[in-house]
Amino acid sequence: MANTDFQVLVVGSGAGGAMAAYELTRQGIKVLMLEAGRDYNPRAETPMFNRNADAPLLGSGNKDKDFGFYDATVDGGWSVPDEPYTMDENTEFMWWRARMLGGRTNHWGRFSLRFSEHDFKGKTRDGHGADWPFEYQDIASWYDKTETLVGVCGANTGHEDMPDSAPGVLQPPPKARVTELLVAAAAGKEGIRMAPMHRAVLTRAQDIRQKCLYATSCGRGCSIGAAFQTTTSLIPLAKATGNLTVITDAMVREVRTDDTGKVIGVSYVNKSSGENVELDAPVVILAASACESARIMLNSRSDKHPAGLANSSGQIGRNLMDSTGANLGAYIPALRNRPRYNEDGHTSNHLFIPWWEHDAQAKGELDFPRGYHFEIGSGFREPGAWVAGDFQGYGVEVKEEARAAYGSYIGFALRGEMLPNDDCYMDIDETVTDKWGIPVARFHWKWSENEINQVRHGLETAKKILTNMGAEVGALPDPEEAILKGGQIIHEVGTTRMGDDPTNSVTNQWGQTWDCDNLFVMDAGVFASNPHKNCTLTIMTLAMRNADWLAKQIKQGAM
Repeated sequence: MANTDFQVLVVGSGAGGAMAAYELTRQGIKVLMLEAGRDYNPRAETPMFNRNADAPLLGSGNKDKDFGFYDATVDGGWSVPDEPYTMDENTEFMWWRARMLGGRTNHWGRFSLRFSEHDFKGKTRDGHGADWPFEYQDIASWYDKTETLVGVCGANTGHEDMPDSAPGVLQPPPKARVTELLVAAAAGKEGIRMAPMHRAVLTRAQDIRQKCLYATSCGRGCSIGAAFQTTTSLIPLAKATGNLTVITDAMVREVRTDDTGKVIGVSYVNKSSGENVELDAPVVILAASACESARIMLNSRSDKHPAGLANSSGQIGRNLMDSTGANLGAYIPALRNRPRYNEDGHTSNHLFIPWWEHDAQAKGELDFPRGYHFEIGSGFREPGAWVAGDFQGYGVEVKEEARAAYGSYIGFALRGEMLPNDDCYMDIDETVTDKWGIPVARFHWKWSENEINQVRHGLETAKKILTNMGAEVGALPDPEEAILKGGQIIHEVGTTRMGDDPTNSVTNQWGQTWDCDNLFVMDAGVFASNPHKNCTLTIMTLAMRNADWLAKQIKQGAM
């Protein structure tokens, strides 16, 4: 069926899709957005002030609700009903799908760290992976625009791993907790510097959103819009222009092409009715997440695109990367029985440890390339099903020990950069389909020695810092056992990699596919590398920049 009421069709409503729609509609371009999940209104649905004690299993996770009953992702997770995926032999990979309007922005950690000049030109520095087809300075002003629009709190520190924002861009950060100041002192003994975490949480009211109340977990969603999610910001702002139409429960089956191989629209399944729908579109933007966009492209085969749409390079599905993850924590005796007070803040760490070893790597002193950072878990938190401590006995004795140990545990969460390798990729499993008959993704995964050595270094460093605080850490786990599974950090990127050479990349620097000039990718699939920082800020920054470029092409009649 033909539809001429829009100029651009966007698949996906998360960080990339919503930002692209916002920028296009702001510039007068009419946009139709398709979302595979259900409609979602966090202002009406978020149980912000419910307590863990009110939730099933006291708010802890289970196989049906990965992050607990109150997590904002109500229908998604690593396992989604009717939507299987498969894995090659000896592979363990976890693929998260949100399946709701707003995608993963409804429940993400909201850490918003810029990639640096080191990150964009990693191959130039150490010979591994691929460089991005632009430099940090080409995108710095777009980071400023994105941070301003999104509302990122933090501070400029001059740290080489944290590029400064322009003056006035960042909102004020919350004060550091006592436990974080203790970590800072202990890390300082090792020559390691802490810094305020940059986080997409408002500490000042902005547009249609209120400032944070420091009163409830951001992972539940945010009915006042203080914790950034596209459902309380970019999507309603885009709708207010009158240029955005949204269709939910629309599972895209394929991108359609004509006999010449040119993109002419999409076909999708109306999940409510089971109806197959065809839409014509002058321009299509895929922003369904790195692996979902790649699945759509690989399933969009034709005589002109026999290996999948826009896949003449053979790179779609390749270069799959996730962040590394590992955890180490301990009881800190000095924090036992400390005075009680409100340490909620914006619920996540106010200080963290950025990567500090660029010089050591340049000198060849480390046995792995790239870097990692530490996120700190500490402070007085609302108790759930589990309380840290070594409890003996029962009754009053256990209660007294729980009170004394409350707030005395500090945990380090390592998040590191992974390099692409030939063992990590996704393709299509031709023998398995989802409920709607669409062939599913199949994953192949293996960590390399680079990641294993990185985790070993991180565990050893975390032990030193914990020991400096008086903790008894004991023997460290084997890094091959400590490293979390592929996909578990939910930072998968690289499956439709950008570049400056059509023979080894899928898109150019604008997210425009080399093979189809009216097909764009605007999610993390285009990342040329996977720096250790949360990828969402860069997804949005690229989507804003690339949608601005696309809008200009449309207005000039070039698209």
